[in-house]
Amino acid sequence: MHNITFDHIEKIGHIIFEDEVCQHVHYPEMLSRYDSNFILFKTMPSLTAFKKTEQMLRIFHQKHNQKHLKFIFPANEKLSSDIHMYLTEKNYDIGFLELYSIEPSHFATNVHRHVDVQLVTENNLQAFLKLQYEEDLKYGETFATEKQAFLKRRFHDPSKYQLLAYYDGIPVGSMELIEEETTVEIDNLFVLEAFQRKGIGSQLQQYVMQKFQHKIVILVADGEDTAREMYQKQNYVYQGFQYEVLQVEGD
Repeated sequence: MHNITFDHIEKIGHIIFEDEVCQHVHYPEMLSRYDSNFILFKTMPSLTAFKKTEQMLRIFHQKHNQKHLKFIFPANEKLSSDIHMYLTEKNYDIGFLELYSIEPSHFATNVHRHVDVQLVTENNLQAFLKLQYEEDLKYGETFATEKQAFLKRRFHDPSKYQLLAYYDGIPVGSMELIEEETTVEIDNLFVLEAFQRKGIGSQLQQYVMQKFQHKIVILVADGEDTAREMYQKQNYVYQGFQYEVLQVEGD
């Protein structure tokens, strides 16, 4: 298997500043998307350097009426105790992502007869957008509305695929795929809460394994979420971790 790193994971946004220490990613097309507006550290900063970068990002985001601060730290490095303590004092949400990959032939799942997975086309685009909008409302109306325009842009991108899962004819889950030369990334996989544990997520993944048999399938999972246990049972291989922290004004 290829050496899979977090560099293989798509980062949506424009690099507006970069040096040997960090990268500043900004996405004016969707200011409310935390995952597109952040600082990525290439090397682990000292506490002093972190505070300086934090202040710079705060001023920049305030100028753009953005109410969050997000920082991503170097892969496979734990936070130093002084940075961890500072982040805790400042009420940052501290978490980490885990990176997984799998060769499609190794994927373990059962076929579920009630589930039908379809590629999103002009025919079912509205059903896909409606499902996404209702799911995204939990993050606020601004985010849900901005995400609609974002998804429509993605629909017209030939390297992106959007999937819709139906359970007995009802749209209940979806997923996006990002195709690269050697990999296909699974992103934005969700199933409505009322329809979870019915094999819908597995069936969405099965579609990917069949369509992209000669590529490595990759994804990231919340390091503290139960979804990662499902991926491990399905034979995904753990490839590393990455800390990220978030502070939202008013939280």
